[in-house]
Amino acid sequence: MNSPDYKDMAMEKALDDFEQKVQHYMEQYETMSSSQDKLYSFLKILNQGEDITSHKVRGHLETKVQTFLTNFSPTPKTLYFSRHGESENNVLGKIGGDADLSPRGQQYGLSLARHMNAQNIPNLHVWTSELRRTKQTAEGINASIQHLAPLNELDAGVCEGLTYEEMADKYPQEFAWRDQDKLRYRYPWGESYVDIMSRLEPVLLELEHEEHVLVVSHQAILRCVLGYFLNKKPEELPYINVPLHTIIKMTTEGYSCRLEFIKLPVECVDTYRQQPKNCSTSRTSKDALLTVPSHFESLNFWQVNGTHRPLIEQH
Repeated sequence: MNSPDYKDMAMEKALDDFEQKVQHYMEQYETMSSSQDKLYSFLKILNQGEDITSHKVRGHLETKVQTFLTNFSPTPKTLYFSRHGESENNVLGKIGGDADLSPRGQQYGLSLARHMNAQNIPNLHVWTSELRRTKQTAEGINASIQHLAPLNELDAGVCEGLTYEEMADKYPQEFAWRDQDKLRYRYPWGESYVDIMSRLEPVLLELEHEEHVLVVSHQAILRCVLGYFLNKKPEELPYINVPLHTIIKMTTEGYSCRLEFIKLPVECVDTYRQQPKNCSTSRTSKDALLTVPSHFESLNFWQVNGTHRPLIEQH
């Protein structure tokens, strides 16, 4: 009854409609078998994957369909997602890299561990990327922890470790091209969102069969993972907001899923950048940086001029 067909229908009416559909299917159903249907390719899946028959499946497209259908699991499950704690590069407005956590990021790691440990989730597994900031974030959680390369952040290539301001200054054309098509744009010597969608495929298929997993990863990675479960259009993925210092609890029921955002009380910078209105390669620097989030000039920002105010702000 969790099918999209019945999302706006009363349960009693939905059940009646479903039973009628099953009756019609039974009247029209014709059994397929490898002995009788030698010319046709088909997949037969019984009881949500309890029994699977694959016949004459060949070629890239048919194989991909088979992989998806044999791994898809509509059974209820709960998964948890979190970005790493605030990193030193986040504080400075730098993209990518393999930075350590900032003091506030370390505090988030402690808060995350306290929260997850207090839940007493049975057989909890934690998956992180291979980068330091995710490992440091998850190290206090009482659970088995795996470090997976497919969960590494999008590789920014020659722009790794640069701020948006530096990227706009050194590579203005690249900066504009990325704003024009953030989904398909590939950094020089780096990756695109399409690339990480491809390398995430085995992780997504594993998550279909897992329950009680906490994934501690990165902004671009979690955008793609959430987009998969929420059935988002590919063009929407690069602009899904996945805030720092927030646990995202996802409960799936059949074909629908419910998200709960649990913001832990540890301050952090905001790294979300909207697509600017002007994406032309001839735009001014001001237009290019219009949506760049505020960041600090120094890791010791609380010691500068006795103020907590960000020293670099974009309006």
